[in-house]
Amino acid sequence: MADAGVGAAIGLAIVLFEWKLRMVSLKRLIGAAIGSILGICGAYLFSLVIRSSVPAGHTQSFLQILVMLLMAYVGLIVGANKGDLLNLAALGGIFGGEKQGKKSYKILDTSVIIDGRIADIAETGFLDGVIVTPQFVLRELQLVADSSDSLKRNRGRRGLDILQRLQKVANLQIQIVEDDFPAIREVDLKLIELAKLYEGKIITNDFNLNKVAQLQGVEVLNINELANSLKPIVLPGETMRVFILKEGKEYNQGVAYLDDGTMVVVDNARKMIGKTIDVSVTSVLQTTAGKMIFGKWDERAAYARQSTTATAPMAVPAPQPVATAPVPVQPTAGLETKPGA
Repeated sequence: MADAGVGAAIGLAIVLFEWKLRMVSLKRLIGAAIGSILGICGAYLFSLVIRSSVPAGHTQSFLQILVMLLMAYVGLIVGANKGDLLNLAALGGIFGGEKQGKKSYKILDTSVIIDGRIADIAETGFLDGVIVTPQFVLRELQLVADSSDSLKRNRGRRGLDILQRLQKVANLQIQIVEDDFPAIREVDLKLIELAKLYEGKIITNDFNLNKVAQLQGVEVLNINELANSLKPIVLPGETMRVFILKEGKEYNQGVAYLDDGTMVVVDNARKMIGKTIDVSVTSVLQTTAGKMIFGKWDERAAYARQSTTATAPMAVPAPQPVATAPVPVQPTAGLETKPGA
């Protein structure tokens, strides 16, 4: 029974060792190996000292083995902890494909959680890395949700619902951290210090936090700036000049394209194929496949402008005076001019 128990214990230890070994990165393994070798070398130097100072016997052998095991273990632990500092890509070969284990942290602000658009962005798959929600941000949301003001209460509850929605997004890692900075009272300054600690980015739509964080060297992802970059290039009611390239699918439609490939469908423009006209934008449709602009060509207004241009009175330049040279008069022979005649 005793031998079976020892064998089971050894087998369990081997299984646990293999399981832990699979979770360790290549950098840590190489660091642990180098640390163990250096530890054994240090133990050999200590054994020389022990051999010269301790008489030969069981005590000397015990001390040498103890020092060797201790130094090898210390070298193993130190090497494994410092293994992440190794740059395996510089070695090339089989180590060149080792991936970097550094994570990308994105820290959520209270305003961006209440805003709610962060959930839509996360569901599209544009967010990666670890989404960090600090505990002090959760406390602020809870205070807003428990407010006596109905408007603030609804905003706080909306923020909590958005967090639950983010947790349900697949392939998105949400991490709630307990890190706090008691010496700092403002939540915005706490977020900046937390971003420095994790070397992460702050996701917000607060203009003041954006500026303060940038002044302190912290990267910021502003939802409002993202929305402005994705806004439509034209708005309904505006006039744009397009070249009608072909006929549309519907009756009396013409189709044009912008420089970026956006399709413009123009009503009443079938007869204007091959011409450049001014159209009035009626709507802009944004889909997952792209963007489409719908407009209308007003034939009467176009002809009215053309007729006005054609019938406009043209300015006639004033006649310029022509300079004529004086003609000298020659006196006629045989004629005399009498005075008083």
